[in-house]
Amino acid sequence: MLKGKVAVVTGSTSGIGLGIAEALAAQGAHVVLNGFGEAAEIERVRADMAQRHGVTVRYDGADLSSGDAVRGLVDGTVEALGRIDILVNNAGIQHTALIEEFPTEKWDAIIALNLSAVFHGTAAALPHMKKQQWGRIINIASAHGLVGSANKSAYVAAKHGVMGFTKVTGLETAGLGITANAICPGWVRTALVEKQISANAARDGVDQETAARALLSEKQPSLQFTTPEQLGGTAVFLCSGAADQITGTSISVDGGWTAR
Repeated sequence: MLKGKVAVVTGSTSGIGLGIAEALAAQGAHVVLNGFGEAAEIERVRADMAQRHGVTVRYDGADLSSGDAVRGLVDGTVEALGRIDILVNNAGIQHTALIEEFPTEKWDAIIALNLSAVFHGTAAALPHMKKQQWGRIINIASAHGLVGSANKSAYVAAKHGVMGFTKVTGLETAGLGITANAICPGWVRTALVEKQISANAARDGVDQETAARALLSEKQPSLQFTTPEQLGGTAVFLCSGAADQITGTSISVDGGWTAR
């Protein structure tokens, strides 16, 4: 379905981003991976994805906390592959603390990566998408883009900002062959969530799986984690012709979290 398209997926060396990159590559899209990790493992993932799906897979280690680096990621993609059709803004970090105890440097880092990078990437990609009269901006927000949680002020603020930015992007590109939407996952068992599960297990004196079940029961009525593969399938749908008139909105993949 996406043969010949070029997709940039930020934060895609593991977890949600890797699941989305896999799904797009499986549909024939050339993919640019981005994120941190061990160089040898990233190269293994890159080469394996390219071989299995018969597409070009590149890696760009741009540090997305810098706006110039985000724009450079997009410009470098166009220079190397000739175009950019799909931009998935996925990269994110987390820190938890009470508002009055929240470290300023953590706040700034979360806003820079989780929100400002979405702006810089979109601003760099849109001129190319407008020129070719086709494009997909997919922002990975969160259930926390729709509801709040205590001790997550920066993350919730950033993800709510992503939701507002998605709406504006959808309005500004309506009728141009470009759509902009947000996917709002619930709990996905990524390294980020695993860290939170471990902290809860230590706090409550229980094992990892007991802490995981408690985390799900608090928020996610399905009592099942959302998977990267499910989010990849949602991204593929948003790139399809069936989604041509879906723009400026969000799709929750959260096991009922935000239904309450």
